[in-house]
Amino acid sequence: MANVNKVFLIGNLTRDPEVRYTPKGTAVAEIGLAVNRRRTGDNGEPIEEVTFVDVTAWGRTAENVGKYLEKGRPVHVEGRLALDQWEDKATGQKRSRLKVVAEAIQFLGGGDRSQSQSPPHSQSQSAPPPGPDNLGDEPDDDIPF
Repeated sequence: MANVNKVFLIGNLTRDPEVRYTPKGTAVAEIGLAVNRRRTGDNGEPIEEVTFVDVTAWGRTAENVGKYLEKGRPVHVEGRLALDQWEDKATGQKRSRLKVVAEAIQFLGGGDRSQSQSPPHSQSQSAPPPGPDNLGDEPDDDIPF
């Protein structure tokens, strides 16, 4: 059976991005994302649920996130789930955290920063080549639906 690990999220940044660099010079950005869900409760009252998600971006995507995003900005994140595991230094207990590793981040809405140009989205460093599953920007005239 095939396995799929793909996540699509739209939400708002809960804090300004934290960008750092690996010893080899690769940028790594950490962001917090709040994803809201609105529903109606049993009594008819609206209920808003918030899920907080940690997201890690790498390379050029991380650099763009650090340069153009700030707390409160809406973004679309496409990525995969990853499990971080470590041992707590203070207690010696094993700890774990589920997070999203971003493959692409699209900036949504306007921002408060005063840049003259903000890129519409930030892709990972390499895009897949055109093929049967990824036709690039060609029109879909042959699709019957």
